[in-house]
Amino acid sequence: MERPIDHWPGRLIGPVHVRSTPGNAAEQAVFVHGLAGSATNWTDLMGLLQDEVTGHALDLPGAGYSPAPDDGDYSIDGHVRAVVGLIERIGAPVHLFGNSLGGAVSVRLAATRPELVRTLTLVSPALPDLLPRYGPARVAVSATPGLGDWAVKRFGAVSPERRLRATMSVCYADADRVHPDRLRDAIEELRRRDALPYAGMALLKSARGIVREYFTGRLWRDVDAVTAPTLVIHGRRDKIVHRRMAIPAGRRFRDVRLVTLADAGHVAQMEVPEAVAREARRLILDARLSEPRVSSAGLGNAGTPRLG
Repeated sequence: MERPIDHWPGRLIGPVHVRSTPGNAAEQAVFVHGLAGSATNWTDLMGLLQDEVTGHALDLPGAGYSPAPDDGDYSIDGHVRAVVGLIERIGAPVHLFGNSLGGAVSVRLAATRPELVRTLTLVSPALPDLLPRYGPARVAVSATPGLGDWAVKRFGAVSPERRLRATMSVCYADADRVHPDRLRDAIEELRRRDALPYAGMALLKSARGIVREYFTGRLWRDVDAVTAPTLVIHGRRDKIVHRRMAIPAGRRFRDVRLVTLADAGHVAQMEVPEAVAREARRLILDARLSEPRVSSAGLGNAGTPRLG
């Protein structure tokens, strides 16, 4: 198994920690991780796309190396504000990527601040499902007041190794694909997180935030409002978000292409990054070709239509 690339260096940009790829690509991309994830969830995909875009993956408030938010807001709207703050600092518009919870955050951002988003790529986005699978049901139970606090304490008593392997067994189609170096990194990161006084509450409140959204219907209204060219990727072996969610997504996003990856689970960008990069490149190229061009005489010419 080939040794993986190192995680991209990070720094605080405003109130959030951000890992960025080097280089001077003309376009920029922002990557938003899922529940219990971090910026390092995007390391490999960012490396594969760095010739196309300068990538910026943030740790959402209270996750990774980002401190807890001053206002204690871990709702979808709170996370959206953090991502908007980053985009406004680095310059808009950006190619926006989101996985799971990060997908829900990205949908709301694209719906409410369309001028900031050039394209939208969603990997197993956490959109409300009337027939949730095991993963969302477990999140809902864990987020229940009283039960949630008990679950955090109970989960924290389990060793980092066991917790991580349990998580990977749910998130990956094949957890054996994880390189030993990546596994060691993740275990050490989990140990570091365990020592932070706000880590458990950040996870719990973020879970409650997405559960609340499942009962309001607002996220599907956000989908209806998205105007950016959109790519939705599902893993056929996803144990958390069922691939059937591509059906309402295909009906409600205005400009969308749907892709199902046969041998991927919930975190396709980590499990099969080459396949995700191939589809994302196509979206970025299509958006680039469809933009109006200015002739040498200063007249606007129609761009090339987006491909299939």
